[in-house]
Amino acid sequence: MKTGNWQIDAVVAGRFRLDGGAMFGVVPKTLWSKVAPADDKNRIAMAMRTLVIRGEGKTVLIDAGAGRGYGEKLERIYAFGDFAPLVESLGLGPEDVTDVILTHLHFDHAGGAAKPDGDGWRLTFPNAVHHVQKAQWEHALDPNPRDRASYFADRIRLLENLGALALHDGNWSLAPGLDLIAFHGHTPGQHLPKISGGEHVLFYGGDLIPTAAHIPIPYVMAYDLDPVLAMEEKTGMLQRAAAEKWLIVFEHDPEIEACRIVKDDGRYIRGETVEL
Repeated sequence: MKTGNWQIDAVVAGRFRLDGGAMFGVVPKTLWSKVAPADDKNRIAMAMRTLVIRGEGKTVLIDAGAGRGYGEKLERIYAFGDFAPLVESLGLGPEDVTDVILTHLHFDHAGGAAKPDGDGWRLTFPNAVHHVQKAQWEHALDPNPRDRASYFADRIRLLENLGALALHDGNWSLAPGLDLIAFHGHTPGQHLPKISGGEHVLFYGGDLIPTAAHIPIPYVMAYDLDPVLAMEEKTGMLQRAAAEKWLIVFEHDPEIEACRIVKDDGRYIRGETVEL
């Protein structure tokens, strides 16, 4: 898809499964299982949908998926599968990526920024600046017991050790038409891109609106550190998306890439679905 000066392509870096109850918080299984069926371990199917954005002299990757190197136990727990190169399908090489915007540093978003290298790790995109919110960086290096398992410090610290890290504090812009908006309900310092300047405005939902099934306001995750704030932030984004006809891109939806948002009888619902 083209909008303004930006060419936007969606690439599914891989697939995995997470507990359905954790993904829908206090919503009863009798409701969420209608839109996200669970397997015999109560896990639902999830994609790791990244964006490759080209324009303004830049090749930008939004999130990097989980990557590899988790060991047999975690491979089994998360049912990782269908791994795919992040940029090669578009005729690019890892060295062509100028910027990696990591929405936050949970393993399914940032793990793929590094790859195994003998007994250690090396950067997947060696020439890229990796952009992270300062609040998220500080939290990731000292997480609380509730979300400690979501971070892999050896991969995260590599960004700083190799001088590949740029920290941001709040909303910021990488280039004209590529703006980052900061959110704090899911985790401190999640920043999500809004791409504009042409016929379409795209908003990458990250873990604010991870799947199309999470459009209803109360459908927030047990993983959210501040679920009330997450609902408030989601409400604000859905209001803007409906009023301005944005496309919401779903990072984790296993089937739906993007859709428009419609307000119907006071509720926000899925409108037209779109493939990028």
